[in-house]
Amino acid sequence: MMIDRNGVGLHVEVSGPDDAPTVMFAHSLGTNLHLWDAVLPLLPAGLRIIRYDSRGHGQSDVPGGPYTMGQLVSDAEAICDQLNVSDCLFVGVSVGGMVAQGLAIKRPDLIRAMVLSSTATKIGTAQMWQDRIAAVNTHGLSSMADTIMQRWFARDFFGTPAMAKWLDMLMAMPEQGYVATCAAIAGTDFYTPTSGLRMPVLGIAGGQDGATPPDLVSETVDLIPGSQFSLMWRAGHLPCAEDPEGFAARLNQFIADTGHLSEAVDLPQS
Repeated sequence: MMIDRNGVGLHVEVSGPDDAPTVMFAHSLGTNLHLWDAVLPLLPAGLRIIRYDSRGHGQSDVPGGPYTMGQLVSDAEAICDQLNVSDCLFVGVSVGGMVAQGLAIKRPDLIRAMVLSSTATKIGTAQMWQDRIAAVNTHGLSSMADTIMQRWFARDFFGTPAMAKWLDMLMAMPEQGYVATCAAIAGTDFYTPTSGLRMPVLGIAGGQDGATPPDLVSETVDLIPGSQFSLMWRAGHLPCAEDPEGFAARLNQFIADTGHLSEAVDLPQS
């Protein structure tokens, strides 16, 4: 389905009963909602699953940039409001994890727990992002593809046939959407507001993540009292893509720990 947010169409996929506990997924820069394809079948029954393409990505509209983090957060908020979401478990990777933080800060009624994967309150420096924007605008996204893949994936996964689908996903995205989202990340620092959050949080990091190293993810979730942290040693920046079984096992345990399902369920074996 398409959801309109101030004239911007956002592509959303929903499964499960409308009245079931909701898990909402936000993908990373350069991917789309299919980042979660291999994870979803491994989740317990009885959930309402919502995933969407961020503006500029996938089948969502590509409005002119630059984007702001406020816009990305408001997009997620609009989806929640139009789908009558409240008290969801929000799972975000990379920029999707920044959106999760921003939404939890702005609308705590929408989120009761978060999984923050391969993300931080601030990712990189403004100059780093401006350099990347300039490189894409000058030479095209394909000129950075190999570098991006090396940041995304661990040594054992990089260059294998399994990586091809993710390279294709990156190459299929509009360059305008990519650089506009880079600008949103460049202008974001959630350190102070995130430290004020009080909710269950699980951080998941890849041991070979070249974009958001494990220490950065750990330091981020440590800002929130009572948070948990899990390291996937052999994964890179997209552990849900490299090891969906391992990622789902951690997510399923967090669902159980937080009581997000109203009644006991048998978790899939990973």
